[in-house]
Amino acid sequence: MPFDWGYMQRPLSSADNKTVDFNGGAQMSELVTIPISIFEFAVDYERPEFHLLMDRAVIIQGIFDALKQWDPRIDDVDAINTGKASEQGFTIKLPLKRVSFFFGPASCKFTRENVNWQSAEETIAILDAAVSALIRSSGVAMGSKNTAISLHLQPKSLPFIALLTPFIAPQLAALDLEPVMTIAAVAKWGHRKVTIDGSGVLANAVFLRFEREFSSAATYDEIAGQLRKDEEDLFKTLGVEEDLA
Repeated sequence: MPFDWGYMQRPLSSADNKTVDFNGGAQMSELVTIPISIFEFAVDYERPEFHLLMDRAVIIQGIFDALKQWDPRIDDVDAINTGKASEQGFTIKLPLKRVSFFFGPASCKFTRENVNWQSAEETIAILDAAVSALIRSSGVAMGSKNTAISLHLQPKSLPFIALLTPFIAPQLAALDLEPVMTIAAVAKWGHRKVTIDGSGVLANAVFLRFEREFSSAATYDEIAGQLRKDEEDLFKTLGVEEDLA
């Protein structure tokens, strides 16, 4: 998935003595492609609204109409009537946009695949249309906003483990004479979490997921700006830059 990043450079830690050299030996960021990306936005309501389990027709119609310009179809509306009460609700999909929007009695969740920064404005417009229609038609009060971006990064010249090597604790690496094949690193703060791992989906790829919680008053533009900065900082930490050629 092509993201439109601007990335800063730093020296690249590498495995097997592999480096990317330019300009007389200066180490530069490793070029990567991003075949898979997912954006998630989820909100727990301030309190459960049980009428959403029963009186859903007006709400579904309101959201469906709000998404009209993106051509929703009735066959892309699915009722979820199994599982716990909090897991039941409705999902409306926009297949051409790779969008899914779920709402239930306790929360709502928006997901879009193949996102990039060029399409950020459209993503925000779809998200805002769906969430605003839900609020208007149901009266739910939104709590804090939880976001996540998941990326699978494929390096162009290095093995993926070269990008993960800086995160391997020397004490762990010293436990065996054989080289470490992969490593996972998870860092969590009060309102933020970062996961760096080997991809379990693509060969020779790194999985990067960064999550952040925002207040209920945060605007979509504020959220997008912070997430973009998070990406830039993490790409700098990994020593990578997207190949846009």
